[in-house]
Amino acid sequence: MATFRDLLTAAKSEITEISTDTAAQHIADGYTVLDVREPDEYQEGALAGAIHIPRGHLEAQIESRIPDKTTPVVVYCAGGVRSAFAAKTMNELGYDVVESMDGGFGRWKDEGRPWKAPVSLNPEQMNRYKRHLLLPEVGVEGQAKLLDAKVLMLGAGGLGSPAAMYLAAAGVGTIGIVDMDDVDASNLQRQILHNVDRIGHRKVDSAKQTLTMLNPDVNVVTYDTRLDATNIMDIIEGYDVIVDGADNFPSRYLLNDASVKLGIPVVHGSIFRFEGMVSVFHPKAGPTYRDMVPEPPPAELAPSCAEAGVLGVLPGIVGSIQALETIKVILDLGDPLIGRILSVDTTEMEFRVFNLKADPSNEVTWDNRDRIIVQELEGLCAPGLAH
Repeated sequence: MATFRDLLTAAKSEITEISTDTAAQHIADGYTVLDVREPDEYQEGALAGAIHIPRGHLEAQIESRIPDKTTPVVVYCAGGVRSAFAAKTMNELGYDVVESMDGGFGRWKDEGRPWKAPVSLNPEQMNRYKRHLLLPEVGVEGQAKLLDAKVLMLGAGGLGSPAAMYLAAAGVGTIGIVDMDDVDASNLQRQILHNVDRIGHRKVDSAKQTLTMLNPDVNVVTYDTRLDATNIMDIIEGYDVIVDGADNFPSRYLLNDASVKLGIPVVHGSIFRFEGMVSVFHPKAGPTYRDMVPEPPPAELAPSCAEAGVLGVLPGIVGSIQALETIKVILDLGDPLIGRILSVDTTEMEFRVFNLKADPSNEVTWDNRDRIIVQELEGLCAPGLAH
């Protein structure tokens, strides 16, 4: 009957075992790093950027965490035993290049090589976000990214309401809100941040009250002002993502030019009657708003929701998708709607995706950012933010 040492010897004979020197070189070359220690060991310190899957969960989780089996991987544990068995398992699962680091984290640390203490959440946060933590694509590190993120909401109206509420619930640490309106009874058909007790209150104050009651982790920063060329750069600078809930062309072009100049992605949403659309305008990675709408249409061809009406549920759908796309951008998760437009027709319940390409005549680009002049559009109505 084979002993544990016999099994370990057999496993090491079937895998590639490397020194810490070689591991360091391969990590510098871009190899993925996999830590197979237990959670309490991992919390005490780990290699920077390591994917953490305890050895006992490896078979169940590895293919979702590292789906491309051609990805070269350096796997380590505390001393090199569990990593050897993990490497053997990964070989059997079809991974092309898997190397076990001899000596493990203990030797790496003793040699004075770089490591860091992994991010951690307090007990209340572990409970609040437990459904996120169960997702390998989010986990503790992803949740920590959300808590460190800063998202600016352009408007606390129909689109901003569901987007802000879901982002706050998800644990986005800082949410800025720009709006200069009061809560009106006619808003309550769709603007779920507000209620009848706050009619006549400033929308930013009402929004802050709702969001902080939903999640005290969130720092809500309010801007009770009209967004214009004199203040937009100061307001949006420092935010990671902007959620566009404006309902007029002057605000959208102003936001586009300022966000392109600063390189900030914008998650755009718009609604009209029973239809809506969402796209992600990322100045550094794809087309922007001016690529989609090079010139504003005449005012008579672009009626607002106040003039044309909107089904109250529709901004809930579109704003929720905006929140989802924002989280994907923050976490670098999946395939955000960069270079694509998602449209929804609720009367037929049809979702369609259209490709959006950069307009070669558009000069308002990231490459030309130093030449961009942020200014108001002339001859159009003044910006407003409520859907």
